[in-house]
Amino acid sequence: MEKAPGSPSARGSYPQKTAGILSSQYGINLFLAGLVLTFAWAVHAVGISKSHLLSYLITLMLIQLLWMLWYLCRSCTQRRLIREKDTHAGARWLKCGITLFAVITLILDSFKIGYYVDFSNCLSAAEGIFPVTHAIHTVLQVYFLWCHAKDVIQSFKTLERFGVIHSVFTNLLLWTNSVLTESKHQLNEHKERLITLGFGNITIVLDDHTPQCNCTTTTLCSIFSQGIYYLYPFNIEYHILASTMLYVLWKNIGRKVEHHQQHKTPFKFHGITVGMIFGLIVLISTIAKVVVYLIQIGRSKTKSELALTMFYLHAISVLALMCTAGIVALLIYRLEDRSLDNSKNPARKLDAELLVGTAAGSWLLSWGSILAIICAQAHPKYTWYNLPYSILVIVEKYIQNLFIIESIHHKEEKVNDDIKTLRIVTISRGSTLSLTPSYKEIYNGRAARDDGELPYLLNGSISARENDGAKAAASQASCPAMRSTPEFSFHSTSSVTNNKRRILKNIAAFLFLCNLSLWIPPAFGCRPEYDNGLEEIVFGFEPWIIVVNLAMPFSIFYRMHSAASLFEVNCKT
Repeated sequence: MEKAPGSPSARGSYPQKTAGILSSQYGINLFLAGLVLTFAWAVHAVGISKSHLLSYLITLMLIQLLWMLWYLCRSCTQRRLIREKDTHAGARWLKCGITLFAVITLILDSFKIGYYVDFSNCLSAAEGIFPVTHAIHTVLQVYFLWCHAKDVIQSFKTLERFGVIHSVFTNLLLWTNSVLTESKHQLNEHKERLITLGFGNITIVLDDHTPQCNCTTTTLCSIFSQGIYYLYPFNIEYHILASTMLYVLWKNIGRKVEHHQQHKTPFKFHGITVGMIFGLIVLISTIAKVVVYLIQIGRSKTKSELALTMFYLHAISVLALMCTAGIVALLIYRLEDRSLDNSKNPARKLDAELLVGTAAGSWLLSWGSILAIICAQAHPKYTWYNLPYSILVIVEKYIQNLFIIESIHHKEEKVNDDIKTLRIVTISRGSTLSLTPSYKEIYNGRAARDDGELPYLLNGSISARENDGAKAAASQASCPAMRSTPEFSFHSTSSVTNNKRRILKNIAAFLFLCNLSLWIPPAFGCRPEYDNGLEEIVFGFEPWIIVVNLAMPFSIFYRMHSAASLFEVNCKT
């Protein structure tokens, strides 16, 4: 029924829609201001230094800290009130994942503090205050997400919208700052690798904003400066995960939650041995490949070409297996007749949008590589492997996205009462009408009564009762086939369903480990998009580097987000 224009509910929803629009515009402008400041620092704009950027980020973190403290204090005073919760938001495995990344982020902050102490003579105070503020911000934010990620806020909604969206874009700016810093470090090593491959005609001045003074302790400075860049990938994942969880919290403000029973779906290793074994083989071989790649690349032209060839052949094999597994899973879904869950779910909707949106980063790089291979005048042998690799990257993400999105929209399988009915009816037809109390406790939750009455089952539509003994005997004698047909049908249907579920669980486990494996190389500096050299010749060094720096963070995040989604799929299947 449509609400009247002048009804109280319609009037009440209007200010909340306005607050949602205003808060989103506030967040976007907050982010754009920080983005421009970050870009100005990166290109050495006149009058803009790193201390200005860090001061802006420190201010944003302090504002978020004040808001989180206010929210936590208000929650403590209203502890007795029953709060609505979104059971789909803030899954436990997601909280555990963000906690792991947060712990490594705290190690990164301690390294930055040590780095500042060693170079304190020529670094601004902001560079020392930033890691301390960031560490406090990280601890409080993880605690906040653990306690309140599922909240559906129904009071102070306008204020809370601004507080949550401020937190979302603060994390996005911190993510952007980490991505830029990490990318600049990668560029410093990139030019040397290209020179060893024979691309000496590419010239560009790279600057990593190194301090203009000597370190007080050389050994510690080396440990801190090198260790920082190995920890950045975890810091990047932490901030993007935090921003997505906070975004779901923002979308849930003022939402009317549909109260459905939420079944816990813990992760179990039982039944996924095959998928885990193949996935672990891929993971171990990927780690070995990354180690060899980082050792060999840049040493000489021959070693660099062998490292790139090894990378492409391994990646082609893994992507081909992932495509095959995804196609098999989609075929199983086509054969199933399961209904989809179309209920409103901000967390699930965000998952699907992030999968498609972040996959565009890899697709952009792949289409650029394909075009470079087609247009290039000279083709070193190793560059030809880039063609099937780029095509498979596009196809694999396309198939995997379909599989994950369809899986998270499938309704969870519940224990069917029809199964219980079939078992009891079969027993009753087999002249075993008196069930033991323990047996009835399993199916009915109470002891049987002396009159032999069976429980009402099948949503109240079937009731098995004792009939006249002679009539039951005549029925059994005339229709012996009827006694076995339900049981046979049940067991055959159950067996087929279990086999399909087992295959899907193994595929999800295999793809989960494969996505973790494919996250490792780009996150830790194994990036053929930089080292291939062919794209730089066709598009120019600076344009291609800009494209890679913009697309690579989304490509890296896609793999981690896909792994998280596949973990959830494995739990649901």
